[in-house]
Amino acid sequence: MKLYIKNMVCSRCKLVVKSVFESEGINPIYVELGEVELHNEINENQKSELVKKLRAVGFDLIDDRKSKTIDKIKTLIIDLVQNKSNDLKINLSNYLSQELHQDYNTLSNLFSEVENTTIEKYFINQKIEKVKELIMYDELSLSEIAYSLNYSTVSHLSNQFKKVTGFSPTYFKNIKTIKRKQIEDL
Repeated sequence: MKLYIKNMVCSRCKLVVKSVFESEGINPIYVELGEVELHNEINENQKSELVKKLRAVGFDLIDDRKSKTIDKIKTLIIDLVQNKSNDLKINLSNYLSQELHQDYNTLSNLFSEVENTTIEKYFINQKIEKVKELIMYDELSLSEIAYSLNYSTVSHLSNQFKKVTGFSPTYFKNIKTIKRKQIEDL
């Protein structure tokens, strides 16, 4: 039996979800982003308890087909941005179509209808959040960040960043510096 879980975006999420199932005496065959495979069917009482415990830690069971598809799209995009941005050698629409075995127009229309935004905007927002994170770490140059997230140029990244946030990446970086105070200045 497969169950689909909403809001799983990282390896820690998999650990948390697995521990929720195990706390109910259910040992999954596997736990992946967005889905859990079980040995046997679960009854309504077990399902109800799982829903409560999953919600308590920020997750939820997905029951309807549309929600499952939307969640799969989001999970693929988040995984792509967080772990594989530079590995994408085809465009996003082809990637999603191949991974989900559905026509991109169908996926796009469904996503827009349910989420009130386009897949492309969702993808861009995820990338910009990753850029913010990398800027905050201050370990990579803007050029390295652009390369790691598959931007064609630093200028393209900067323009997209400003369009989404209203700030240039440099200004955003300086805001971070201004907000922090050294211990001796406290």
